[in-house]
Amino acid sequence: MRITIMAAAICAVSGPLLAEEVNLPSQLAWTAYGTGSAGYNQSVAIGAALQEATGINLRVLPGKNDIARTEPLRQGKVQFSANGVGGSFMAQEGVFQFGAENWGPQPVRILAANNGGAVGLSMAVAAEACEKAGKPGCEGFEYSDLKGMRVAYVKGAPALNVNNEAYLAYGGLTWDDVEIVEFGGFGDSWAGMIDGSVDAAFASTNSGRAYEAESGPRGVFWPPIDPDNTEGLARMQAIAPFFAPMTAVVGAGIDGTDGVPTAGYAYPVLMTYAAQDADLAYNMTKAMHVLFDQYDGNAPGIGGWALDKQNFEWVAPYHDGAVRYYSEIGAWSDAAQAHNDGLVERQAALMAAWEELKAEGPDDWEAAWNAKRREALEAGGFDVVF
Repeated sequence: MRITIMAAAICAVSGPLLAEEVNLPSQLAWTAYGTGSAGYNQSVAIGAALQEATGINLRVLPGKNDIARTEPLRQGKVQFSANGVGGSFMAQEGVFQFGAENWGPQPVRILAANNGGAVGLSMAVAAEACEKAGKPGCEGFEYSDLKGMRVAYVKGAPALNVNNEAYLAYGGLTWDDVEIVEFGGFGDSWAGMIDGSVDAAFASTNSGRAYEAESGPRGVFWPPIDPDNTEGLARMQAIAPFFAPMTAVVGAGIDGTDGVPTAGYAYPVLMTYAAQDADLAYNMTKAMHVLFDQYDGNAPGIGGWALDKQNFEWVAPYHDGAVRYYSEIGAWSDAAQAHNDGLVERQAALMAAWEELKAEGPDDWEAAWNAKRREALEAGGFDVVF
């Protein structure tokens, strides 16, 4: 069963009030980060707006890690995923868990992304941990002060772990300089922040888990990223090129202040696979736009889904259905199309290299894929990351 709705929306590009027709199934499902995360909370708010305006039921399935969020999408059990940089960029690249022999480079496609600019994606420390560094009240605490402290490592979540590694690199540290504490999921790592089993963990500054930690006995603190620290940023972006310095003004311990200088990237990223029906992708993209006013303000940081916040030249390509919608409303450009085409070519090169290696059947898959991947990217004239 499909439901056709008429929704009034202000088109941020052309200006006039339009009657927009959105044709979607009566039941939708997508995966998201775990309960209490910013991604989950925003997905629920979007689902509530869909339900109220259209009667469409959006089922949000929480996943503990990148694999748990992406596997249902790969199997066709959900149509979309409100994923992160792991399930989008790293899946596309076939790295970390996605470099395993049963995965490989994935043909991911974006519909829309939250590029709010108000929410940081940062490694927090328990305020209590500042005492260990001899900096009570966290005054002057920097990422370099994490040396010897306990840092969360989430199994099956390369995005979270690479992000932590990038923040450590900013501070001149590596995993060898800290004590690694393993957790089974994002929520578990933040339970550890509260119960005292770990000193630092990654989250969006507006994560429900971070707010819980703020009100807990240990508190929470976001060490600063100095945008003028070119050497630190170079180390950070060598690990995670998708990061950029920004000022977070929304989040635990941040609300009501002038903000905290940190870093960020698109999160969540509403994505699917290239094979997803173009009309479905088109209408889901349209719904995200025309219903924006209905869900805006209903979860911390949700305003970043606005049309004028979209970055059409990010690190993963947009779905053809989404491109059709953005083109119709005048938001898509020739430059965006050229960039998109290049990313699709990058994916094709990686997937071809993967199939070639599968046919070869090397004994040491990880080493062979790392070499094959680099060779394919260099041969195609693409940037080599990871």
